[in-house]
This record gives sequence, structure tokens and C-alpha cells, in this order.
Amino acid sequence: MASCSAEDRGETVHLSAPLVSVVVPAFNASPYIERTLRSAVQQTYANLEIIVVNDGSTDDTARLVEKMAAVDPRIRLLSTSNRGVAAARNTGIEASSGPYVAFLDADDLWHPTKIEKQVTALDRLPLQWAAVYVLHHIINKDDEIICSCRPDIARGYIYARHLTFKYVGNGSALLVRRGVAIEIGGFDSSYAAAGIGGCEDLDFELRLAARHLIEVIPECLVDRQYPGNMSSNHLQMGQGALEVVRRSLAANPHLPHYATRSALNATRKYAYWQFRRAKSSGLSVMVLWSMLRTEPIFVVQRILKKGLRWLQREPGSATTARGNQNLDLPGRSKFDQQIIPPVDPPDESRRSGRHLARLAAVDAKLSLFPEP
Repeated sequence: MASCSAEDRGETVHLSAPLVSVVVPAFNASPYIERTLRSAVQQTYANLEIIVVNDGSTDDTARLVEKMAAVDPRIRLLSTSNRGVAAARNTGIEASSGPYVAFLDADDLWHPTKIEKQVTALDRLPLQWAAVYVLHHIINKDDEIICSCRPDIARGYIYARHLTFKYVGNGSALLVRRGVAIEIGGFDSSYAAAGIGGCEDLDFELRLAARHLIEVIPECLVDRQYPGNMSSNHLQMGQGALEVVRRSLAANPHLPHYATRSALNATRKYAYWQFRRAKSSGLSVMVLWSMLRTEPIFVVQRILKKGLRWLQREPGSATTARGNQNLDLPGRSKFDQQIIPPVDPPDESRRSGRHLARLAAVDAKLSLFPEP
């Protein structure tokens, strides 16, 4: 049992602590699965079951998980054919036993206090509070922090704001009541079936946020080891995000026009940058065209910058275009499992503040629940 293994390691065990089921979908994750699982078993919250769903891997993922399971009986391996991350997570949810479920992608790391802080936060709230999320960093193969998530946070009924700001931003950041995860239908595998998988997390979060309250711990307690296999497929991510938001808006026609327009503009901007990274000029232009009426300044800026880059490629401009390539990058902070990195302050410009206030007012109007 979990308490026995924790006692063997000399850890403090709280027998009344609810079981947390950790679901780890893994597809060809052998380069990083051991380190990911170590970050789970080393949690200060010991009452865990760790369910690794081997999603049809063809590498050593299953063998490495079995090796770790032999040392820590809280780890359990389930193997299925390759059906995608959404189906793998649903398999893990169905097999779970705890009242809480936390998701951990196979290329992510948790700070040791993540689960303890999330359970403490959610345990003291009424049942209409269905989940709690944390913030995250992205680290490279040298453990350098190369990118941080948005520092903006929101709690309570956040559906309208989440449509625009997408606060959670990482599949490994969420802990949710198991009953609620089942109630909203789990993760939608139809995106992967349509070839636009990658934003199933956002789809799940939006269905959650539309019906329940969500708590936040404003600390960076998740680190992505590398750009993930799925999130590096920029074409799928852009198409998936557009479809997720389209479906969510269709399912919530009562949302005011201002919030709908804000969600579409934010998602189109995200999709535009994903298509740019995928070098899909056609899709990039299509998204810009769809934003011409609602975000004309953004569209004009992109056209002008594109023209400037084209001019810089003309003969005689090569020096200007490459002039700064040899400058040294400033030193980056290193990821440390024992240190919680600071969170940068959010953007509080007057325009963004007004925008956020209007969306918060929409959420307050839509909410059916009083906040503590």
C-alpha cells in the first residue's frame, strides 16, 4: 500500500489524506519517462496511485515503467493500442480509485509539493469547486528555463476569461475531482481521430470551467522537460485550438458577444503563430483574413513586418538581417527540483485591465455559485 512504501522511505504519512490517482499517458516516452515518474513518486503527498497508460509504444517505455513499479508498488502499468492521449487519459480515469485525479504528461516534471498544495487547497472548498491548477515553466535538455507560462491567474467561475486567456496552459497542471471528470465526459478523442489532436487539454478545461468553479495556486510547480511530441506539431495545435473554441462557443450560445469575439480573436492569434511555425503560408493568410474586421491593427502589423523581412532579404541587406546573430544570449536560470521559480508580474496595462474587467464581469453574471 502507498502508506507502507512511504513509511519505508521515512516520509510522513497522513492516513486520512484522500487517495490521488496520477494518470500518465505515455507514447514512446523512454527518453524521459523515468525522470517524470521520479517527480511523481517523490511528492511530499504520499497517498498516490500512479497509473501509466502505455499508448501503444514501440520503444522501451513499458519495460522502464515495469522496472520502476517493481520498486514502488504505487506505480501501475496499463497497455493499450495507440489511440491518442485523450483515450489514454480516459483509460487512466476509468482505472483510478481516488476521489482526485491528477494528470502528468510523460515529458513533464512536478515540483515535490505540487500535489500536497493542490489537495490542501481543494479539500477545504465546497464540492462546486471541481479542480485546482498551478503554473508552469518550460525547460530545455540542459534544464535551463527557456519560457514561462502567462503570469495571469483567475479563480472561481472563469469560463469567459479562460476562453481568451487559457489560464491552465499545461495538461500536467490540473488536479480534478474524479466524479467531475467523469461527469463532463472525460477527454474528447475525436480531435485525434480527425488529425487535429493536441488541444484536448483545453477542450477538457473549457467544459470543466463552463459548469464548475476552479481554484489556482499561483506558483510554478510544473516544468516541461522538452518541447513535447504533440505540442511541437504546430499545424495540429493551431487547427485544434480553433476547433476547440468553435465547439465550446457552439455549446454555450448564451455567452455575450464581447466574450465570444474576444475568445475568437485570441485563438486566431494563437493559431496564426502556430501556422507560422509550421511554415503554412496558406493557413496563416486565412487566419489573418478572418481577423481583418475585428483585429485590423494586428493584421496590418503582420503585413508590414512581413514586407520588412522581405526587403531585408534583398541584395545588400544580408548584413542588416544577420547583424545580431552572434550576440551571446543572457544566462538562463536552471531548473531545480527543490526551488520554486518566481512568477513574473502580469501585464496590467490600462487596455488589458479594462478587457479583463469586462470578461470578469461576464463570468460574475454567468456564475451560479457564490465564492468563499
